Amino acid sequence: AGTQPLRIRSVVGIIPLFAVEILDPHTLDRLPGFKKRMNWFLNNRQDLSRQITICERDHVANGQQPDHLLLAIPSRERLQRVLERVLDENEFLSPFGLRALSKAHANDPFVFGSGDQELRVDYVPGESNTGMFGGNSNWRGPIWFPVNYLLIEALERYHHFYGDEFQVECPTNSGTWMTLKEVAAELSRRLASLFLSDTNGRRACHGEDSRYASDPHWRDLVLFYEYFHGNTGRGCGASHQTGWTALVARL
Repeated sequence: AGTQPLRIRSVVGIIPLFAVEILDPHTLDRLPGFKKRMNWFLNNRQDLSRQITICERDHVANGQQPDHLLLAIPSRERLQRVLERVLDENEFLSPFGLRALSKAHANDPFVFGSGDQELRVDYVPGESNTGMFGGNSNWRGPIWFPVNYLLIEALERYHHFYGDEFQVECPTNSGTWMTLKEVAAELSRRLASLFLSDTNGRRACHGEDSRYASDPHWRDLVLFYEYFHGNTGRGCGASHQTGWTALVARL
């Protein structure tokens, strides 16, 4: 028996970025139970605590308490390295948001051998190529709103702590540098573009179906698809997924 890490570039590996919170000392003092448990964890589980970030931003004069504390999983350097992949248009960043699996796996699928079985993870931007989980492919390459929205919220929190000095290239290798707040706004813009009509009245979420562009009975019907094609933005799966795709209204 044993374990073997599967080296797949998936949104699963990005989710730890979402665990970020900005704390001010006064709020922390009003939560003595949480503060006690947090300090115990930092002092007694250094095997785990050294993998997370808890740092102070600004110190007030005369030895007073710092302005804010950041409680997050990645260090500043690790956050920057991960975002290089996330914001790469040849990997996670699509014209319409964040893909659930790196596009790099289109030409380089992950293959795992187990006995006489060959198990594969390919980049599947739209409908699933397997019956697993009922043919659901949210995690295999499409754009999925919940994880996009959580990343946007996390980037705004990181920006609140690090400020305008922390900048990343967006898209990667484009020569354009943005603050994390600007990156969050750019992701929001790309997600919203799924639903906005172009000069011909076409919306990316409706694919090539001309009824939604030209037919007066259909063109104002905007459907909240379950997920979206990682390359074209075409809606896939259920067309009434207001439980999470309606988050676009917040963007």
